[in-house]
Amino acid sequence: MLAPRRFLPPTSHLQAFEAAARTGSITAAARELALTQSAVSRQIKALEDQLEVELFIRERQTIRLTPGGEAYAREVRDALKKISTASLNLRANPFGGTLNLAVLPTFGARWLAPRLPAFLSQHPGTTLNLITRLSLFDFRQEAIDAAIHHGTGDWPGAQTQILREEYVVPACSPALLERYRFETPTDIRKAPLLHITTRPDAWERWLRQNDAPAEHVQGMLFDQFATMAQMARAGLGVALLPDFLIEEELRTGQLVRALDLQMKNAEAYYLAWPEDRADHPPLIAFRDWLLTETDVDIL
Repeated sequence: MLAPRRFLPPTSHLQAFEAAARTGSITAAARELALTQSAVSRQIKALEDQLEVELFIRERQTIRLTPGGEAYAREVRDALKKISTASLNLRANPFGGTLNLAVLPTFGARWLAPRLPAFLSQHPGTTLNLITRLSLFDFRQEAIDAAIHHGTGDWPGAQTQILREEYVVPACSPALLERYRFETPTDIRKAPLLHITTRPDAWERWLRQNDAPAEHVQGMLFDQFATMAQMARAGLGVALLPDFLIEEELRTGQLVRALDLQMKNAEAYYLAWPEDRADHPPLIAFRDWLLTETDVDIL
C-alpha cells in the first residue's frame, strides 16, 4: 500500500533539500544542481510546507538542520541513492535480471572471477554487479541482493546456503623452506608467522592440533589473504592460507607447503540473501550455478 501523496514529495524537492543539507549552503546546493538560489529555496520551502515540518533553522545568511531535518536528510540521502542505483541497473540491463552481489575480495578475485564468464555465457540476460568487502553485510541498509561471506551462516534476517568448507595449509616461499627445512610442527615456530585479522587465532589452533607449543605466537598482521599470500611469496614468513585460494601459486611453485598438515576451519563460505529476495530469478540462477561449481547439494 502506497503512502498518501503528502508523504511522497517531488524528487526535485528532495534533491534540493539533500544537497543543501549535505553542503550546509543554499548557494552550494544551487551550484551543484545548476539552479538559482531562489529556486532551491522555493523547493525546500515547498517541501517544508508539504510535510508541515521545519527542516532548517535560518539565521541571517546561514542555514542549519533542525534535529528532525538531520534525521530526515539521512533517510532521504539513502532513498535517493537507491533510486540512482536502480536507474543505473535498469540502464545497464533494460530487460531486467540484475544481481547485486557483495563478495569477499580474495574469494572474488581468486575463485569467483575466473569462473564468472561461464555463468554469464549461460545466462546472457543477467547483469552481475560486484561489491567487494571484508565487513559483514547488512541487507536492511544496503541495496544488495546477496552476499558471499565467511562465517557460521547464522546471520539475522538472511537465508543461507553453504558453498564450501575452508581448509588452510602452512605455505611459504621455496627459499624460506630451504632456509628453515621444517620437519615437525614445532619447527614452524622458528620462522616468522603471518596472520590474518579475520582468523586471529588460526596459528594457535593449528599448532595445538599438531601438538606444538601455541603460546605467544606473534608476527605480521594482514586484512586480506591476497596480501598475505603475496608477502609469503616474497619470503617474509609462513602463512596459513586456504588451499583453494592458492592453487595457482602451489601449482607453479611460487608457494610451497611448509609442512603437509592442513587444518579444517570451523567456519565456512556461504551464499546469503535477504528473505524477500529468495524468489529473485537472477539470484536463483546464480545460486544454482554456484552449487554446481562447488559441488554442493542444495539444502
